[in-house]
Amino acid sequence: MKLLTYTKENNYCLAIKTDRGVLDVASAAAQLSIAGLPVTIDEVIGRGEPAVKQLSELAEQAKALSSCWLNEAELKLGPCVANPEKIICVGLNYRKHAEETNSPVPVYPILFNKFNNTIAAHMDDVELPKGTEKVDYEAELVIVIGKEARFVDKENALDYVFGYCNVNDISARDWQMRTSQWLLGKTSDGFSPLGPYLVTADEVGNPNNLAVKTIVNGEVRQNSNTNDMIFYCDEIVSYISQHFTLKPGDIILTGTPEGVVLGYPPEKQVYLQHGDVVTIEIEKLGSLTNRFVAQK
Repeated sequence: MKLLTYTKENNYCLAIKTDRGVLDVASAAAQLSIAGLPVTIDEVIGRGEPAVKQLSELAEQAKALSSCWLNEAELKLGPCVANPEKIICVGLNYRKHAEETNSPVPVYPILFNKFNNTIAAHMDDVELPKGTEKVDYEAELVIVIGKEARFVDKENALDYVFGYCNVNDISARDWQMRTSQWLLGKTSDGFSPLGPYLVTADEVGNPNNLAVKTIVNGEVRQNSNTNDMIFYCDEIVSYISQHFTLKPGDIILTGTPEGVVLGYPPEKQVYLQHGDVVTIEIEKLGSLTNRFVAQK
């Protein structure tokens, strides 16, 4: 199932993307007089499989309705995960990306964090902060946790995953590299656009065999596959859970493949500029597009 949020009267409304179009969950439930359905993305994630089953049944029952079906092209989408308690990132998690940046292959996952101020949505403008001249893109697969996870073994780790989505882990490289801590270059407002869809784990299948692509102004810059990860998704979830508790709605950014601006030879490094349009595409997860604009 593909879930999304859209903005209406300054609220995020829950919807389901289907072959017919986008189903407004609250509107369909009201028209069908169905009570007790989840009406926010957080509620769906927290309730897990039973909620997904309810929504699947709702979509089937709503086929005969008309007014609760929306045209996605006319919607202002919100982030597909609206309020994670934790945003955890894995650095240097693709072998070819480590090679292109002349970095040693990590022995353990390199973890850092971002904050909720970085979350943005599909088609949002992202500001290029004043004071940095090296803003870079990073296409990444996001793991969305569905069940509380602590001391989880690798064999069962994916059972704790609700689903997956796209993110652009935007990075101000000059700020990132000022010190050994990367946080400053990663946490500007809007530096984690998510979406457009949150796709349930059953629909994605194996998360470590998905094509990953970044397109900048029509030019393909990153073109890889999650099978180049150093630490696969099950290893990542298990490893993190050994150190602290993961909760429903937490998101894990799993690293980016080769092809970022930082990996180009110095004479060919052209970082993001005002007006640039970046699209992140991951197989089965749709396309996430954002335009970059100078900060006013």
